[in-house]
Amino acid sequence: MTETRADTGDAERPALPATSWAVLGLLSFGEELSGYDLKKWSDWSLRLFYWSPSFSQIYGELKRLEKVGYVTSRMVAQETGNRDKRVYVITDAGMAAVRHWAREAPVEPPVLKHGVMLRMWLGHLLETDRMRDVLGQHRQYAETMRQRAEVDAEDTRDEEAWACPALVLKWSERYYAAERDLADAMLADLDERERRRL
Repeated sequence: MTETRADTGDAERPALPATSWAVLGLLSFGEELSGYDLKKWSDWSLRLFYWSPSFSQIYGELKRLEKVGYVTSRMVAQETGNRDKRVYVITDAGMAAVRHWAREAPVEPPVLKHGVMLRMWLGHLLETDRMRDVLGQHRQYAETMRQRAEVDAEDTRDEEAWACPALVLKWSERYYAAERDLADAMLADLDERERRRL
């Protein structure tokens, strides 16, 4: 995973992996959150367009971020009587660092790792019906994700603090609609290939 330097006027700022910036970004909305809360938020939003870190990744990044002074934590008692939980909040230094990263990090092209495309590329090893089945499963997944992004974008519509995440959810909705449509186009291409073979 690429690490980028957060130069906020201090040449000694640590290089952080993308997961650190994702976790710090979740905290940049100003809420005091536990690791569990961060996982829930990342599953809700980040996974639609980036990826959702595992619990172990989140807790590892929180330790790293606390060590460099970008977050602080405290223990809070739970109302349910369960054991106390640790919650995290972003520091001023952390806010400055994530703001700088969002503004100044190089624009990196997304890396396309598309397992369905790889399997279609190996279509000479598959029966046409199996290729259709794989594409059909992918189409269903894309449509399910499109619907989820649409609902989540609608849920954030009236919250000013979530205006930009709502725009990214709209982008996610369009992305998954395009994936669904590309699967349909590939299914049509397979049908055309079969017609030419007859």
